[in-house]
Amino acid sequence: MEELEAALAEHAYLADRGLTTAIYLALHLDRPLLLEGEAGVGKTEVAKVLAALLDRELVRLQCYEGIDASQALYEWDYSRQLIAVRAAQLGEGQADLFGREFLVERPLLAAVRAGSRAVLLIDELDRADD
Repeated sequence: MEELEAALAEHAYLADRGLTTAIYLALHLDRPLLLEGEAGVGKTEVAKVLAALLDRELVRLQCYEGIDASQALYEWDYSRQLIAVRAAQLGEGQADLFGREFLVERPLLAAVRAGSRAVLLIDELDRADD
């Protein structure tokens, strides 16, 4: 606990004992950390500091009213798919229209693909619809 507290302080984040304990348990039990509180108290900064501290990529999903699964997970690049179809019709190529090159990765897919190399921050979760 003291090592974690010191490491957070080295990254300019001063956490009280309760928050340090919650972070410690989340890390050692490999569980998500849910932080609630007023705006400006440092919830988002915790994710930023943890990403820096653990040398991981910070992947941020900013929630808002009306966000849907495609904006959180992935979307298909329809314009690139149409160009590929046109090229195939002209005999200038053939492509798997649902291949990786046509996939636009969104935060949740990026975090899943990164696995333990990422810290996923889901910000303003309460603003998202069901």
